[in-house]
Amino acid sequence: MEPRLDLFHNAVAAKFAKRFANAALVVHQSPLPRSAQELVSLRVSQINGCGWCVDLHTKEAAAAGESAVRLHLVAVWRESTVFTGAEQAALALAEEGTRLADAHGGVSDETWAAVREHYDDDQAAALVSLVALVNAANRLAVIVHQRGGAYEPGMFDAALA
Repeated sequence: MEPRLDLFHNAVAAKFAKRFANAALVVHQSPLPRSAQELVSLRVSQINGCGWCVDLHTKEAAAAGESAVRLHLVAVWRESTVFTGAEQAALALAEEGTRLADAHGGVSDETWAAVREHYDDDQAAALVSLVALVNAANRLAVIVHQRGGAYEPGMFDAALA
């Protein structure tokens, strides 16, 4: 499966990517813990079947010090003991916020209450924004068949500076 469009070298895509990266920078610089950011990004990407994004978020999380055990268990976080209550709340929000059509009610009140138990207003806003951004990024990459495997940690640091 070859990529349908090179999002990294198309003029329109490059303009969009610059603005998208600016939005992502707001989340990255927020008080939402980096570990939660990477775990949520990875889980959303897994659900959406985005190989490029799973590759990116797995490698970025590992480079930031995330353990291999926790990375391997993200897909089955409900059946593991390695995530904090705050991380579990964030992962539940990630799943429900990604599977909107399946949930028929969006994010449950129970999940939202768990998020608010662990995250203040700024962190919750960053978490909601992150779920939306990663879902959008997944759709871009999946639509054009952007495949995983070639990502190197820090590849986009210059674009975010």
